[in-house]
Order: sequence, then structure tokens, then C-alpha cells
Amino acid sequence: MTKDYYQILGVPRGASEQEIKKAYRRLALRYHPDKNPGDKEAENRFKEISEAYHVLSNPQKRSQYDRFGRSGGADFTGFSSGEGFGGGVSFADIFEDIFGEFFSGGSAGTQPRPQRGNDLRYTLEITLEEAAQGGETRIKVPRHETCPVCSGRKIAPGYQPTPCPQCGGRGKVRYHQGFFTLNRTCLYCRGSGTIIQHPCPECGGEGRVLQQRLLTVKIPPGIESGTRLKLKGEGEAGMNGGEAGDLFVV
Repeated sequence: MTKDYYQILGVPRGASEQEIKKAYRRLALRYHPDKNPGDKEAENRFKEISEAYHVLSNPQKRSQYDRFGRSGGADFTGFSSGEGFGGGVSFADIFEDIFGEFFSGGSAGTQPRPQRGNDLRYTLEITLEEAAQGGETRIKVPRHETCPVCSGRKIAPGYQPTPCPQCGGRGKVRYHQGFFTLNRTCLYCRGSGTIIQHPCPECGGEGRVLQQRLLTVKIPPGIESGTRLKLKGEGEAGMNGGEAGDLFVV
């Protein structure tokens, strides 16, 4: 009996390349021998699915199949339904293709995401006259600011980060769970892929230092008790290039 590759994958004859790939992924995950050990029916079904996808995913072979069918003179060499389980495609390979880096071997470490600095609150006491007439006053606020020596890079000037020895600079560590091959963030380098062997002497490798900053606060006339004055960007410095927080004066 002639096989209908479109029927095997459950797609119409005019299906797009993306629709064919999506159907193959869904069926391959369901019938892969690694997920159905000892099930000959699932094994044969998976071979059919792989054979159908091998032909329909190739524009030239698909064109031949559409014109001649499977046994009508078309040349489908290069694939055999007896070529292992889908030509050597593993269950992990299918997951990697679908879910990308999470199920793959991982790529190079990524830079930490920018983090916004914390907002700060400062309680200001003013006289009744200042509240009625308004004016200006100066306050001294302790806050973390970007390190002036390393500019927040956390490393001593003249040095560069080195590849993490735990993950080999990938930022992720591969581990196995059943028939899954998964990745998790490397705890040693926290996913950055690098470590700092020579931390900045000024900030101790933190990227920020605690400073006392003198700020001017403008008090509007007729201000009421409990009013919050917002000083944008005058909170704590952000991390990894993130913006600074705000300062709220109450």
C-alpha cells in the first residue's frame, strides 16, 4: 500500500514548511522510542513519521513526491526507514530543536541583566514658616553609588575577567534527568560565564561604594504634612548598567 506522507504527518497537501515542521515535532515527541521503550508499534510509527518528514521538508524531494508519489519513479535516496530511529535523531535532539538553549548544550555566558537601583526615603523636618513660604534646604543622604575606580565593572583596572572553570565560560551547566538533557545556570559564576580573580580594591568587587551625598531640596509654598517630594535618579545606583532609583523626601 502506497504511503501518504501528508496523511502520516496529519497535514494538508498545501501545508507550509513551518506547518510540516510543527507536525513532525509534535508526533516525534509522542512516538519517539526513547519515550516508548519496547513498543514496536510506536517505533514503526516514528520511522514512518521520520521518513515522511525527510521527504516533505526537502523542497526537491517534496516536488518529486507530489508529481510521482512514493513509488512512481521518484528518487528518495538518502533516507531509509531502517536507518535507526529517524536517522539518528535522539529525543533530546528534538527537545533541543523545539526549546532551544534550555534543552541544549548552552551557548556562551550572558551578561547579567541591568538592575535598577533601590528607591530611598528621607524624612525631612521643616518649620511652619518654611512650610508656608517654601524655600530650599540641603540634606545629606547616604547611598550606594557607582564605584569611581572600576565604573561598576567590579574588576581592578588593568585586568579582565577569566572564563569560569566550572562551566567553561558557557554560563550554564548541563545535567541529565531521565532521558532529558537540561541546562541550569552555573552557580559558580552566576551565569555570566566569567569570574573576577582581581576585584576592584575600591569597592571590593561590588561595583558600588557607600557615599554621603549632599542634595538640595526645593520646598514648594503651602506644602502639607505627609507630602512626598520625588527626586528622580537620586536613589541608589543601579547594577550592571541599570538606572538609578529615586529619592522620596517626606
